[in-house]
Amino acid sequence: MQAVLALDQGTTSSRAILYNHSGDILGVSQKEFQQIFPKSGWVEHNPIEIWDSQLAVAKQVLQECKLQASDIAAIGITNQRETTILWDRRTGQPIYNAIVWQDRRTADYCDELKHSGQAVWITERTGLVVDPYFSATKLRWILDHVPEARAKAQQGHLAFGTIDTWLLWNLTRGQEHKTDTSNASRTMLMNLSNLAWDSDLLKQFDIPESVLPRICQSSEIYGLSDAKLFGAPIAIAGIAGDQQAALFGQNCNRVGMAKNTYGTGCFMLMNVGSKPIASKQKLLASVGWTRPNQQSYVLEGSVFIAGAAVQWLRDGLGIIKTASEVESLASQVTDSDGVYLVPAFAGLGAPHWDAYARGTIVGITRGTTSAHLARAALEGIAFQVADVLTAMEKDSSSKLTELRVDGGASANNLLMQFQADVMQCPVVRPKIIETTSLGAAYLAGLATGFWKNDSEIERIWQAQRRFDPTMKPHEAAARRARWADALDRSRQWVEKS
Repeated sequence: MQAVLALDQGTTSSRAILYNHSGDILGVSQKEFQQIFPKSGWVEHNPIEIWDSQLAVAKQVLQECKLQASDIAAIGITNQRETTILWDRRTGQPIYNAIVWQDRRTADYCDELKHSGQAVWITERTGLVVDPYFSATKLRWILDHVPEARAKAQQGHLAFGTIDTWLLWNLTRGQEHKTDTSNASRTMLMNLSNLAWDSDLLKQFDIPESVLPRICQSSEIYGLSDAKLFGAPIAIAGIAGDQQAALFGQNCNRVGMAKNTYGTGCFMLMNVGSKPIASKQKLLASVGWTRPNQQSYVLEGSVFIAGAAVQWLRDGLGIIKTASEVESLASQVTDSDGVYLVPAFAGLGAPHWDAYARGTIVGITRGTTSAHLARAALEGIAFQVADVLTAMEKDSSSKLTELRVDGGASANNLLMQFQADVMQCPVVRPKIIETTSLGAAYLAGLATGFWKNDSEIERIWQAQRRFDPTMKPHEAAARRARWADALDRSRQWVEKS
């Protein structure tokens, strides 16, 4: 066995990465897919396009690396979390588009839950803040709005899944309907204490248990891929939501270690050990991963818009042609000249949780240039992450000694230095920044013996660069105070219907 195949199904693209025993990348294939915006605040994907793109890149990377199915020890899956699909078990066809984690259509229903006092016990059971972000209200919406959906569900004909479950179903041609604990913990339907679907939550959201997948560990053999897909069956042996996979890929397997992933959104996770911590700062408690004889929980702060802000500069404003150009443009000025960009395009996540906030730019003068906007966009990402870190340190009653970073935008040196400055905490970037897919590969490889134990994979992780704070503490505090002023101006912008 020469490699593990990691399937990294993200919000804007599907990727396949091959890793050898040393953790080196043998090959990568990537394909973007369509983003669908039916109404303001609604975000959807075509589930068939997700599957087709994921299968295509998997086949392509095997072909480019001249590897056969017999060379692959296992398949690991990592995925955009919370995105919700409901399909017909008999045909395998979705009954509606995938409702993406960014989608805000159930904001009013979430408000009803809060006003009726239901949110408190839901958070106690799930570790999650009641918000349109999570799967339960999306699934309920599909059942309520697609003709005959509820009747078919009651008859046992429909299957629900987050993206991991959808990929597993298609890889096994409908033989396996499963999810892992990390993804299940993001549905708002799983009890965080006993890691099982909760009957009271199902009743609250009016969801029949028959649609739910079986909850498994994050590292075990779930089934075999259909032989026709790759020429021979391959064991599917690791599943974790993208942020938990990144934490595992960063080797943050000791209590108190934390990472931040810069993707479409921004996600900071801290390993808090074998028992969940109830957040007092509106952070989320979730499962990190479960393995034989190991159960890890995390605290998480989710920033909805990070890399998507750079995409907006590219696609919405047209001031850059490629996302990678943002650093050179932002570097043309020494600071943002008082411009603050709050990228609340889909509301505000942790620790603010305002579904009605919207993107805001303040401080513009006649002298403001595209370079100032580019810099303000990058700084807006860093400020959001700093807000999450402050909340996390309060919840865990400890000061973070370093933040491990990964994801596409972690390659941006200007952003990483500013991140270290405003947090007043060192930022460490590893040699392999593709830690999301690497974590999925580790989980799959450990389940099949490709890697023998944690010690083997810990030796693979190496730092590539460390960013120490250079900004004086009083200046960092002043900048964050001004950011808080800008943040206030973005809140409650959309009128509640």
